[in-house]
Amino acid sequence: MLQAIGLTSAPRRGHPAVVDDLTFEARPGHVTTLLGAPGSGKTAVLRLMLELDPGRGVTYFRGRPLHRIEHPAHEVGVLLGDVPGHPARTVRGHLRMLCAAVGVPASRADEVLELVGLAGMRDQRIDALSLGMDRMFAFASALLGDPHTLVLDDPAEGLSPQEASWVHRLIRDRAARGGTVLCTTTDAKEALRTADRVVTVDAGRLVADQSAGGFSRARLRPRVAVRSPHAARLAAVVGREARAAKRPVEVVAGTGGRLFVYGATCAEIGDAAFRHGLPVLGLADEVADARPPRTVDPPAVAAGSVEAEPRPAARANGVRPAPPIRRRPARGPLQPLRYELRRFLGTGTTTLVTAAVLAVSLGISALLALSGHAPLHRVLVAWPSPLPLPPAAIGAGLLGALSFGDEFRHPALAAGCGTVPRRLGLLLAKLVVSAGVALVLAAAVVLTSAGTYYLLSGADLTAIVHNSPTLGASWVGLTVGCAWAGLLGAGVFRATAAGVAAVLAVPVLVVPLIRAVPTGSGSRPAVGLPGRLRELVWPHWPHWPHEAERWLAAALRVVDQPVGAALSLSLSTLVCAYVLTGLRARVRW
Repeated sequence: MLQAIGLTSAPRRGHPAVVDDLTFEARPGHVTTLLGAPGSGKTAVLRLMLELDPGRGVTYFRGRPLHRIEHPAHEVGVLLGDVPGHPARTVRGHLRMLCAAVGVPASRADEVLELVGLAGMRDQRIDALSLGMDRMFAFASALLGDPHTLVLDDPAEGLSPQEASWVHRLIRDRAARGGTVLCTTTDAKEALRTADRVVTVDAGRLVADQSAGGFSRARLRPRVAVRSPHAARLAAVVGREARAAKRPVEVVAGTGGRLFVYGATCAEIGDAAFRHGLPVLGLADEVADARPPRTVDPPAVAAGSVEAEPRPAARANGVRPAPPIRRRPARGPLQPLRYELRRFLGTGTTTLVTAAVLAVSLGISALLALSGHAPLHRVLVAWPSPLPLPPAAIGAGLLGALSFGDEFRHPALAAGCGTVPRRLGLLLAKLVVSAGVALVLAAAVVLTSAGTYYLLSGADLTAIVHNSPTLGASWVGLTVGCAWAGLLGAGVFRATAAGVAAVLAVPVLVVPLIRAVPTGSGSRPAVGLPGRLRELVWPHWPHWPHEAERWLAAALRVVDQPVGAALSLSLSTLVCAYVLTGLRARVRW
């Protein structure tokens, strides 16, 4: 059972609360509809229930508030607007990525696509989906965890009658299987077609809480819709005959020659039109909303409604205030490494950036080899002196920046929330994947450049072997460091451009600052550090391997260079900024 108790939104300064002390419940095996005009607070109610907006009150999903449910996607499926996915990602690829976030097998993506009728569109891009298909796609996303409760915001809005009928069948099927379904709508007739119980709200307050039968008797009236080129004459005839027969008939004029007659039947209207020689182009029975919802005192409505039932108490004995609703940080994926790999490989951006980097590096290496003046190590990494960074480092930084930049631009992990989780598991997964991609990119550039150099010059490459550990460590550290700088920069400033700027700031801003630091006798603390470190650990580790000392010395020589020192300083600063912004977000929420 879903129980919403005392929901009250946090009012803006000078404005009343959008939701005001709203209490209702939705039972398992039933479809409960929140009915209200646009702007009545229905969406705000759902956001309070899902702890996406601050306020007061509490919502229990089978006895537990949402923040106390270990895996919410297995308990509550949510549809709030369109699916926030990358437009270039395929339908199946996006759902498989969400499977890793929810913690279900990847095969669940194909199961829900079959369930909603999108199996034939699994390889379609998200941006190519029609409105109806996008709504089915949103249903598939909500059903990934096979939740007990569905919370849907106007699921049939803008759909054709056939598509809306499909949505209603899906909703009824979920309720028939014992699930709890809560949806919103602005159409009273749609609420009657779908719901077992209708909760009417206006200005964020409860107007009525009724069964479908009670709602139909209280809110809906049968009428006859008639269309005629002589609508005014027909209205006068119907009114005159009703007064003569002393029958309560109400005639309402519509547009386009339409009339709506309350208190009469199609046979009576058709007979009157025939006897007076008035042509009729259309005649049909309809059910119409008798009145728009009014804001009334909730206890008075509950007492006067035909089918009204007592509401759950929002406060015990009227003295206990509703607990505060805090906007909580978004949850990270349950399988972060799988999620990040599928996110990274799900679009063509990675392939495009990699191909561009290899093409540019190949051209630069060829030009450097033909010039005959560039050092061999710069030819192999395609790094001419005028460039602040080689193309491989810039490409690795761009891919790292996209790792967090796409999360903020298309926040698939926090639908309706607009935030990206700052979880250690997600950060580590992004660091591992971006480092792996940077290593692959660095190795590919070196191999293609070496082949190009050999073909153009025929020179022997063994001249560089004697210094390969230091050069290799420098190259790996540069590409991985740039990838991490881009990733952390985008994570701190919430934009891909900020991540790229963080990468370019290393050679443009930080390196000149490092070089401007005065050097003296004590300015090289890295000199002799391996030997001092060996003396420090000698009592505990008598067999210090010489290879370890050699690699440590090589690493320290890399860090001791201006670019290495600048990159290390930038990464340290970005890590601290990322941690501080994450802590500040937790305190604020």
